[in-house]
Amino acid sequence: MEIFIIILLAVVILFLIWDRFWQGKRWREQGDALSKAVGERLEGSLGVFGEVNRSLGKLEEGTKQIEAVGRDIASLQEVLRAPKFRGGLGELMLERLLADILPQQNYTLQYRFKSGEAVDAVIQIGDNLVPIDSKFPLEDFQRVLAAESDRERESLRRQFTRTVKKHIDNVTKYILTDEGTFDFALMYIPAENVYYETILRDGAEGSEVYSYALQKRVIPVSPNSFYAYLQVIILGLKGLHIEHAAGDILRHLQRLQGDLADFQNDYDTLGGHIHHAASKYDDAGRKLARFEDKLKLTTDTSIDQLPEGKETADDAD
Repeated sequence: MEIFIIILLAVVILFLIWDRFWQGKRWREQGDALSKAVGERLEGSLGVFGEVNRSLGKLEEGTKQIEAVGRDIASLQEVLRAPKFRGGLGELMLERLLADILPQQNYTLQYRFKSGEAVDAVIQIGDNLVPIDSKFPLEDFQRVLAAESDRERESLRRQFTRTVKKHIDNVTKYILTDEGTFDFALMYIPAENVYYETILRDGAEGSEVYSYALQKRVIPVSPNSFYAYLQVIILGLKGLHIEHAAGDILRHLQRLQGDLADFQNDYDTLGGHIHHAASKYDDAGRKLARFEDKLKLTTDTSIDQLPEGKETADDAD
């Protein structure tokens, strides 16, 4: 009985040892798998962190570039605050548009009239000129944008409207029909937003800027609308070119018609001479034939009348 108990205890101890061994092996395997998974996750996280760091570096570089552009824009704004430079900028933009679209012989920059007044540019259409002014008062518009309150903005806008109307009055001095201009002039506004605020928006709010300009025969144009005007002018120039070419062709045809008439006269005269010569030739032929007939008849008659047995001098020879 004691031996059986000892054997049973030994079996239980061996089972416990075996179970602990396999449990430990499974735990080690699970631990290894968990460690591997954690390692892979950590490696992936480190990769993500690396990408994030690189992206942050690029973002920082882009931020520096944006700051540099902002400083450049601020510097440009400082430069553009000078009214003289803004006027020169408008003239430069106007010159570039004209050079890109029109042939050089169809426009002139800084055109001077007999009175001594010089306009920024003129476009030549046939025998007439379209004067263009580009000295728009942008500094007053800048004051409107810089206003800090609605009341101040409204006051500055009224002042801006008065300044624009005064500028329109100044542009009318370039309308000189006795010197070949059309009975209107163009007022070039070198920015779309300024054109919108001055003409379109003010027109919607009841301002008389646009109607006042039209009453003074001054047409406000922005870069986009001026481009459209130039396209229409190009079509007009092509039409004038076709008209001139058609006139040249008509004059050539008239000269050819005159030459043909002269040739017809010469041809008819020559034909008359040839017909007269042919008639004279036929008359001479008929006279020659009659002369030959008379001569033959005379010769035959003379020979028949000679006595027989006598020889003529020619026969004796």
